[in-house]
Amino acid sequence: MTTPFPFTAVVGQDDLRLALLLNAVSPSVGGVLVRGEKGTAKSTAVRALSALLPQVDVVPGCRFSCDPGSPDPACPEGPHEPGAGVERPARMVELPVGASEDRLVGALDIERALAEGVKAFEPGLLADAHRGILYVDEVNLLHDHLVDLLLDAAAMGASYVEREGVSVRHAARFLLVGTMNPEEGELRPQLLDRFGLTVEVAASREPEQRVEVVRRRLAHDDDPAGFAARWADEEAAVRQRIVAARELLPQVRLGDGALRQIAATCAAFEVDGMRADIVMARTATALAAWAGRTDVLAEDVRQAALLALPHRRRRNPFDAPGLDEDKLDETLQEFGGSEDDDPDPGPDGGPGGDGGQPAPDDGSGGPQGEESGGEPQPSGAGAGEQSAVRASEPFRTKVLSVSGIGEGAAGRRSRARTEHGRTTGARRPQGALTKLHLAATVQAAAPHQRARGRTGSGLLLRRDDLRQAVREGHESNLVLFVVDASGSMAARQRMSAVKGAVLSLLLDAYQRRDKVGLVTFRGSGAEVALPPTSSVDAAAARLESLPTGGRTPLAAGLLKAHDVLRVERLRDPARRALLVVVTDGRATGGPEPVALAGRAARLFAAEGVASVVVDCESGPVRLGLAGRLAGELGGTAVTLDELRADSIAGLVREVQGDRRAA
Repeated sequence: MTTPFPFTAVVGQDDLRLALLLNAVSPSVGGVLVRGEKGTAKSTAVRALSALLPQVDVVPGCRFSCDPGSPDPACPEGPHEPGAGVERPARMVELPVGASEDRLVGALDIERALAEGVKAFEPGLLADAHRGILYVDEVNLLHDHLVDLLLDAAAMGASYVEREGVSVRHAARFLLVGTMNPEEGELRPQLLDRFGLTVEVAASREPEQRVEVVRRRLAHDDDPAGFAARWADEEAAVRQRIVAARELLPQVRLGDGALRQIAATCAAFEVDGMRADIVMARTATALAAWAGRTDVLAEDVRQAALLALPHRRRRNPFDAPGLDEDKLDETLQEFGGSEDDDPDPGPDGGPGGDGGQPAPDDGSGGPQGEESGGEPQPSGAGAGEQSAVRASEPFRTKVLSVSGIGEGAAGRRSRARTEHGRTTGARRPQGALTKLHLAATVQAAAPHQRARGRTGSGLLLRRDDLRQAVREGHESNLVLFVVDASGSMAARQRMSAVKGAVLSLLLDAYQRRDKVGLVTFRGSGAEVALPPTSSVDAAAARLESLPTGGRTPLAAGLLKAHDVLRVERLRDPARRALLVVVTDGRATGGPEPVALAGRAARLFAAEGVASVVVDCESGPVRLGLAGRLAGELGGTAVTLDELRADSIAGLVREVQGDRRAA
């Protein structure tokens, strides 16, 4: 068994350590989402926490870790009589990104249930994590339906498995910790809201602190047991403090003054719903218990806000996370000052030490961190070139999809054969049966009942009769934007509208769980402004700083996009591509620009790539070049106005098409 890195030996990352400890004190806080770049001790800190948790008593032999003092009356292996138990360490269970639904919630043996009438249930990871930690690394890459399942279990404290009339329920209370790198894509706001706390982590920019990180890491790798022994006293002290805070927690008083500050803060930052208020209240209470106090102070409310609100104030994926601390202080001061919330400080003089508001981590950033991560603005402009213009306001776009049925990653754009969705047919199972098609199974078995000697009213089933349901849902796609940034579209007002349209399409791609890429062309060539990624906010940042001007090398842009799609097909053959070309259709760069552009477009048509041309041509006289390009691509063309979901022109065209079809 490997020796984990000691929790108290982690350098810096005060917010991360505090958020984890608060959840260890009060699991009802709702878990932690850790956002940050790679190599910032996210996984190390989570794994180290499990060694600090007090041991748990379990019913001997129970696979669902029932508490012998108050066993779960609905335990699938119960009922258990209250009595003595056995002690074991709290578990840390890891949920891999590629896990199936059966691996997460457990699996019913449907064949035995139908043939023998017994509930044969194999527990999943939710059962293993009961009364411990469930850790999901790269939670933003987990399929949405799995995230929904684990967050529902975390909220209800129980997991339910129901299939074809067979139902199993078991307790599932755990500390949920998710880590993610925002560069690889964001979680949906609805899922972000389900995590109690969030912390942003970054590597320190202070040389001395980085030296200490390397020194401790190397010492641990050289002698894990010896390194852990040197930190044993600090680990034991924190473990004892967790136990003491848990015992003190029921005695902590949350006064009306603190509640008013919590409500006023949530209202001031316009967070949706009431979950933020509840999480803040529980967090502030846990902070007081961690500090050894029985009263919640204003500084507890402030720290709770910094942990519970930043991820809840994002209105769209392009909003930067974080909280305006000046506004927070003004709100707390305006609604503070009640004698009810100003008792004498506890033995620690407030939530100081590990439990207080952490001192700034030099160079490590934070909600108001120093790392902007933004794109540099162009320092100058050449002939026929202008600086970047801001995008106009985004809008809801029409649904652009890939025709046919795919088999790519789950999403919301195009039709696909998936494990989830509406049932469209049945087939013989290939491997373990997961989704039974009951009608098809009965139909397959019915003709053989006389030959099998059936005498009663029941139905005799054999394995050959079982049929797997074929389901159709939706997949995500790779949406590759090819944006004309040349002088033909360089009027500032026009480019602002073009950027607004692309930003709207990016927002649509975010909501449909797509990967996106961005190719731009202007001047003498084309470049990949953003390789295909799940981070649409990175694409939005590149788009915002995109300068314009110069000639229009349309062929170069299309050929660059063709290269990008070729490489992506090798990496992910199942993910289908949607090419979105944003241009007025002019081609002026290079020799024979029009002929070259036509040949480049026909490459996509020959390979069957789904494509849409967003026609940006304006003015009373229109040449129709974008429509001609769409014909060469084998795709369709829409104008900027028709791109809007509520476009009257688009609606008229659809109605006319329906009438012609009739």
